[in-house]
Amino acid sequence: MKKASKYALWSWPLIGVSLANLVFLLFVLPGGSQDYISLIVTAVIGAFGFALSKEAKHKKKEIQHVSTNYFLKRIDKSDVVSEMEKKRYIKLIKEQPLRGMYHFVKFLEMENQIS
Repeated sequence: MKKASKYALWSWPLIGVSLANLVFLLFVLPGGSQDYISLIVTAVIGAFGFALSKEAKHKKKEIQHVSTNYFLKRIDKSDVVSEMEKKRYIKLIKEQPLRGMYHFVKFLEMENQIS
C-alpha cells in the first residue's frame, strides 16, 4: 500500500511538469531555437511519470485482490455464522469487490453480535 501511494504521489507532479515544459518548449519558444535535448529529457520525465502511474494502478489492483482473498477465507473459516449467511457475504464480496471492505466489516459486526 505504501509503494502504491508513493508511486501515485510522484507520478502526477512528474506528468504535470513534463507536459507544461513540453507545451512551453514547443509552442512558446520560437521555432528556430528549439533545444532537442530539453525536449527529450522532458519527454523521458513524462514517460517515467506515466510508468509510475501505471505501476501504482497495478499495485492497487494487487492489494485489492489480496484483500478480497483474505476476506473470503476469513468468512469461510468462521464457525459462528450460519452457512447461508457466509454464502451471502461471499457472494456480495465477489459481486462487488470495490465494496468488499464494507461487506467484510458488516460480516464481522454480525459475527460479533452472535458470539
